Amino acid sequence: MKITVVGSGAMGSVFGGILAEGGHDVTLFDTWCEHVKAINENGLHLSGVSGDRLIHVRATCTAEGIPCQDLIIILVKSGCTAAAAEASRIFSGPGTMVLTLQNGLGNLEVIASILGPGHAIGGTTSHGAFVLGPGAVRHAGAGETILGEFKGGLTPRVERLAETLSRAGLPARAVENTDGPVWSKLLVNAGINALTALLRVPNGVLTENPWARELLAMAVEEGAAIARGRNIVLSFSDPVAHCLDVAAKTGGNISSMLQDVRAGRKTEIGVLNLALAEEGKKMGIPAPVNSILASLVQAIENSYRDRI
Repeated sequence: MKITVVGSGAMGSVFGGILAEGGHDVTLFDTWCEHVKAINENGLHLSGVSGDRLIHVRATCTAEGIPCQDLIIILVKSGCTAAAAEASRIFSGPGTMVLTLQNGLGNLEVIASILGPGHAIGGTTSHGAFVLGPGAVRHAGAGETILGEFKGGLTPRVERLAETLSRAGLPARAVENTDGPVWSKLLVNAGINALTALLRVPNGVLTENPWARELLAMAVEEGAAIARGRNIVLSFSDPVAHCLDVAAKTGGNISSMLQDVRAGRKTEIGVLNLALAEEGKKMGIPAPVNSILASLVQAIENSYRDRI
């Protein structure tokens, strides 16, 4: 299968590297040219739970020259989703599947609006990864990937795609509707990411600090109420307990939002807590804690240049 991964940072490198090892014709497409150069010159150094090895895979900083692909996997930050979808037009054909495993709400809809709903496949993954440096990525955690059609329904192509990922070493499952898994992961991210970014702490501290635990619980409970209002069935019966369990099990992890704040980058708060607050507002379900967390993170983003 011809596959291009658009956004080949941590997660993109894990998926692209493992699919290349599985015998697929993979191209890693990323705007971080130093990373691309290191991969092309020395290979992708992938370490962590799936083993320590060097994977030889093609990487590029430009869409020019990429032929029509069977599968495009978009794994950019949410603020770059529209640009990534536009850039993918050049190597997207009538039968191309476009898969997003990005966090939060709205990415699949953006991709469908630009490349067409018939191409769009959404889902979520339990894999975790972080970049060690140009050409080097640590696979920090493995898990299941769940896939489904943008329009819903269990189709043969999504079942085949799940089989393809599984055979390559990325266990995957096709489902009729991805709303439950996507919202379940959204609530975990809403409970952990903003608080770790604001407090500048690793995930595990949220389980030990009583005030942080209370804020986490309130944010997750608001999200769960909105999910119930939308008749979304979550993957767990107690969302707060599940979020705290994830925080404990990833206790030493530095969340992606905290990494962004440390680096002075734009975060994904817009598709996480802010998206929850906006969804709640549309439905008449209050989400004040998520709204305040979002405003605080946005205030940090807006004050990067004024840091002392």
